[in-house]
Amino acid sequence: MKAEINAMMMTQPSSEKTEPQGALSRHAKGHAAAWLGGVALTAAFASAAYALAMLPGFSRIGPMAIALIAAVLFRQFVGYPAFLRIGIQFSSKQLLRLAIILFGLKLNMTVLLEQGTGLLLQAAATILFSALFTLLVARKLKADMPLSLLLGIGTGICGAAAIAAVSPILKARGEDTAASVGLVALVGTIAALAYTALQPLLPLSAEQYGIWAGISLHEIAHVALAAEPAGQDAVALALLAKLSRVFLLVPVSFILMAIMNRRPGKGASTQEMKARPEVPWFLLGFIALSLFGSMTAGTTLELSARALGSLSTITTILLTMAMVGLGLNVNLRELRSRALRPLLAMIITSVLLSILSLLFIMWR
Repeated sequence: MKAEINAMMMTQPSSEKTEPQGALSRHAKGHAAAWLGGVALTAAFASAAYALAMLPGFSRIGPMAIALIAAVLFRQFVGYPAFLRIGIQFSSKQLLRLAIILFGLKLNMTVLLEQGTGLLLQAAATILFSALFTLLVARKLKADMPLSLLLGIGTGICGAAAIAAVSPILKARGEDTAASVGLVALVGTIAALAYTALQPLLPLSAEQYGIWAGISLHEIAHVALAAEPAGQDAVALALLAKLSRVFLLVPVSFILMAIMNRRPGKGASTQEMKARPEVPWFLLGFIALSLFGSMTAGTTLELSARALGSLSTITTILLTMAMVGLGLNVNLRELRSRALRPLLAMIITSVLLSILSLLFIMWR
């Protein structure tokens, strides 16, 4: 027996013979080239979308929606080499989380807690209503529930940023994440344009109109677009109301994490059921930058308006690259049969949310 073992050891090839150093080097270079190629592809799409969004008309859609739609169409009609997937996945996951972290600088917790405590209650009601009512309507329509949940959360909190934050927690499929981001962007843009048309006809002061836009529209860009015709005071209050919903993204995410940990999927092993919940590190980064921006306001560490503007642009570009990565993973033919009913559920919820919040603001 010992002789056989010794013979096996003698005939076993070394790792150097199996994988020559030159082959490993070529493999590493190929891996790096594929990664860079995939990231470069998403960057090219994002740059084109960002430039296109500066043109009249397209500015109302926004670079993220433009990039997502373009990427989905590119995947369906042209396609891309499979070896680029590693870089595309990096953009759709890691860059997305980095953008969420930088997004935290837009949230000044001190201002919100001092001036918007009442708005937090309205924000909580908005989030709860949006998520639960979307799921209720989706169940009645027999719609896809995971996709409907993402749409409800995006509607209730802050659109693409909220969907990006909760997707890893909910273990959502990449194409569901991309679809929900695209649908929220589409419906939110249409709603913002409708708000601007209705603004002169509504019996609301500029301040009331701003709060209505901030508490009911989907994304920060939609809120700013809708509130701008009512003046700077309306924009300021609209953004404050919107940030009250963004502020609640963190507790909502941790609540969802706790729920997911208590409800393992079917067929989960005992080890999986007892596993500790994964902490969404990017949300911790979001909190850290929010605290940094809030605590350094008015001090020598406060970031200048120019620096904040540059970081905001970088955040938008990173989010746009992430949208490209998500869009390139969408199978439109498969998604088409699943997305129509969740979209209808979200539209019904959005319209009802706008009406109820308007009535509340008018009668309070």
